[in-house]
Amino acid sequence: MTQSSIEQTAQEQTLNSIDPSNGEIVGSVTITNESALKAIVERAAKAQLSWGQRPLHERSSLIQQAYAALEDAEESLSLLISREMGKDTRRAGYEASGTLHGGRYLAAESAKAFASQRLAGNSEIQYRPLGTVAVISPWNYPLAMANNLIVPALVAGNSVILKPSEETPLVADLLVSILNETLPSGVLQIAHGGGEVGEALVKSDINMVAFTGSLQTGRNIMASAAPQLKRLVMELGGNDPMIVLDDADVFAAAQFAVASSFENAGQMCTSTERVYVDEKIAEQFEQAVVNIASQYKTGSWRDSQVNIGPLVNAKQHAKVVSHIQDALEKGATLLFGENKPLLPFIQPTVISNINPTMKIENEETFGPVVAIDRFGSVEDAINRANDSIYGLGAVVFGERDAKKVAQRLQAGMIGINQGVGAGGDAPWVGAKQSGFGYHGSIEGHRQFAQVTVINH
Repeated sequence: MTQSSIEQTAQEQTLNSIDPSNGEIVGSVTITNESALKAIVERAAKAQLSWGQRPLHERSSLIQQAYAALEDAEESLSLLISREMGKDTRRAGYEASGTLHGGRYLAAESAKAFASQRLAGNSEIQYRPLGTVAVISPWNYPLAMANNLIVPALVAGNSVILKPSEETPLVADLLVSILNETLPSGVLQIAHGGGEVGEALVKSDINMVAFTGSLQTGRNIMASAAPQLKRLVMELGGNDPMIVLDDADVFAAAQFAVASSFENAGQMCTSTERVYVDEKIAEQFEQAVVNIASQYKTGSWRDSQVNIGPLVNAKQHAKVVSHIQDALEKGATLLFGENKPLLPFIQPTVISNINPTMKIENEETFGPVVAIDRFGSVEDAINRANDSIYGLGAVVFGERDAKKVAQRLQAGMIGINQGVGAGGDAPWVGAKQSGFGYHGSIEGHRQFAQVTVINH
């Protein structure tokens, strides 16, 4: 069972949302049972018919109005993010504000993707609605990740059913309820519960699944969607490598390694999970990493000085601890931190001498850990960076050969002396088993539409 808890009453099940920093119940929602889900899906299909017939500019305008109405609730949304998943108040505030403004921006920008195109001769490309889209969103960025999928799906003329993580149901509930004060009835709905509700939604009479979450859940969704060949867009996490070349700015590289590994308590899909540093500068780099890591403070989101909040639940905490202990048992060195951190926190941790036999190198750890190894050959560093089923992001720091190394890294997004994820309209895209389809950009938005060619 996750950190959230389920209570059974005579007539319905209730999902309790729990503050990971102290175990207190924040609030509860009713789990969507089979009959309720069927009604939601039917309502979505009916609402989509009229919504999809509205002019594109009208849909975009209504969605922008709906997100503008979030302004009065920005503080409440931010507080719920902190209380439900432990994110410190500063980062929670950034996410709430980013969702409000990002929703309006996406509504305006994605409309450009769905405008009909005239081709040479008498042909026209139209971007028509698919029908009903299920958006299944994660807990680590409960508003931002849902927002990036909901908005283009709605602008395209689809109806949307949001199934948020069972760890963060309340903030999703508030988001949907406020948006629905402006949107037509049935166009945007919410279904609550754990994996069984998500599975039932995927198997229901919908047309597309847009998912952000774990690799295994993505595989399950793909299998469930296969019989009806439902459209899929899935971002499935990563195990992002970082290569530090011998002519890199050591302090800048160390600063990035720590910030990327510790961001959101390490609970970020593009978090740096493994660092390969040239042996010529390794000692200097490792010392800089430890010095920077020692400045981070762990504690409750209520503490304004905290950089690293609690992990979202006991299961995730145990996973990170097991990765640390596995590495130490197999020969890694603990440069900073604790080898057996107590719930609900993981102290900022720095480990060196990792190797490919360790979980911390092969799996997604999703915790505040900088895991380092040294290399003597750049070729070896590239091979180890690429030796993964994941391929979401990758980073290289250096000057002379940095671009050449970047050209050989197998990832959907690559940063040279900076992080991944470009600004503007660049897509968010993974390679290998880190992604199926992608979102963001004109091409990404169009995955929420049926391309139709009209010849006349």
